[in-house]
This record gives sequence, C-alpha cells and structure tokens, in this order.
Amino acid sequence: MNRVISEKAWAKLNLCLDVTEKLPDGYNGIRSVMQSISFCDDLDIIPYEDTDKGNQGWTVECNYKYIPTGESNLAARAALLYKSATGLGPSSGLIKIYKRIPVCGGFGGGSSNAAAMLRGLNREYGGRLALAELESLGERLGADVPFCVEGGTKYAEGKGEKLTPLPFLDCHVLVCRPDFSCSTPELFAAVDRIKMRIRPDVAGMLKAIADKDLMGVARRLFNVFEEVLPKKQAETVWEMKDLLIDSGALGAVMTGTGSGVFGIFSAEAAAEEAAVRLKAEGIECYTARTMDINKL
Repeated sequence: MNRVISEKAWAKLNLCLDVTEKLPDGYNGIRSVMQSISFCDDLDIIPYEDTDKGNQGWTVECNYKYIPTGESNLAARAALLYKSATGLGPSSGLIKIYKRIPVCGGFGGGSSNAAAMLRGLNREYGGRLALAELESLGERLGADVPFCVEGGTKYAEGKGEKLTPLPFLDCHVLVCRPDFSCSTPELFAAVDRIKMRIRPDVAGMLKAIADKDLMGVARRLFNVFEEVLPKKQAETVWEMKDLLIDSGALGAVMTGTGSGVFGIFSAEAAAEEAAVRLKAEGIECYTARTMDINKL
C-alpha cells in the first residue's frame, strides 16, 4: 500500500495591498501586509514508487470538477519542481485535494496548494531544504507561493517574494465570495494606466501590528485594486464591505485582485453572528481565525 502524506493548505489575506514601480523583469512590484488564516484546503499526497508500472507522472483528484487534474495543476507542478531541484521524492503520484478555498477569489488557493506540496515533500523526504530555499522554489511557481510556504503575518515586497516577518496579528475574520471573478492581468494593466489618488498607509499598518492595535489595523485596511474594478463589480465589493461593517466588522477590504472580501473582528462570537446575517442575504461566507507560521 502506498503511504499518504497529509498537509493543510491555508488561505491568505492581504490586509493592505499597493502596486509600486515596474521591476526590471517587467512585473509590477507590490507592497502588502499578508496574513494566513485557518480556512484551508486539505491535500493527501500519495507517492508512487518508481517501480510501480503504469504510474507515470502526477495526477490530481479534486472535489471541484473544473480544477486541472494533470501536471498543469499548481500542486503537481510543485511536486515536479521539488524533484527536479533536490533529486528527492517520487517522480509520480496522486494528489487528492479537498477544496474549501474559493477559486479566483484572491485567497491564494492554488498558491497554498503548491506551498503545501513543497512542505509535505520536504518533510517526508528528509527536510533538507531550509525555509528560504523552499520559498525560493515557490517563487518559480507564483508570486504568493513564497508567503504560503510558512504563512503567519508578513510584509511582502518585490513581486511578493521578499518577506519580512511581523508580530502575529491575532483576530477573527469573516471571508466572503461575491458572485464574480476578476482578471489579475487586466487589473494590473488598469493600475498602470491611471494615477492612483489614494494609496494604503503601509507604515501605519506596520506600526498598528507592532503595537497590537487591532482598531488601528482595521482603519488601515486598503487595496488599490478596488479603485480600478469595473463599475458594477466595484459597487458589489463596496456593498459587501458596508454589510460586513454594519454586521459588526471593525473594518473590511477586498483581498488580492479579488473578488473575495473579508472583515476583521475582535471576537469569534461577533464573526459568527455576522456570518448568520450575511448567509441570510444569500452571500457565500466563512468564519476563520488568523494563523501563526506553519511548522515546516
């Protein structure tokens, strides 16, 4: 019987997100405070032995039928990359993903799956790569993967790969998924076309986190991509933010390039009460708690 490596893939949030200058490689730079939360996908990694006949390559099974099932899946790509970079681990296997994180919501679902794959293989096959090495591998898979390797509360720069650990932000959240998705390339292009009138107070956010000032964090939740959403989508996001705040959230903001929105709460009971109200309005939403760093 093949062994099973189980790993959780934690969702991420952007407490604030700004787009900076173009980098030498043509990508946009960012500044963001990122936070992992207890809302997660589950991965079961079933390696095949190289001697298993007929078991060639990686395949993916998922409860979401439209997720790629072959080696284009980001988790499968992570497995191939780990093998190529280290010479360790299997060349083929089955990855079973039970998804909870909404797809195309800005919650880093695919990135967290890839990061979980890197962590699981590294632990199972000797743990020879240090955190910085795993994050460097993750950068080759996507901008959010380096953060998702360890998670916690971090300040991200560059394309998202330059990470500075911050004091853990302990609070509860309610994450919501509007009924539309956003095109990341189109939103970055829109940011490039206009002069942004308002930008996040990143310095203030960093100070509020250092001071454990949750209200100060809530006042500084801001995402520049909200400013360039198409009109109808922007209205939906603002309505959802207003509903979260009316339901007791200290603050609310869109995460990533959307369309997911979340509110932060000081108490679990308040987040649960807000979830009841939003679900009654027909809104897809989930309660969670912020998470400290993953143990590698």
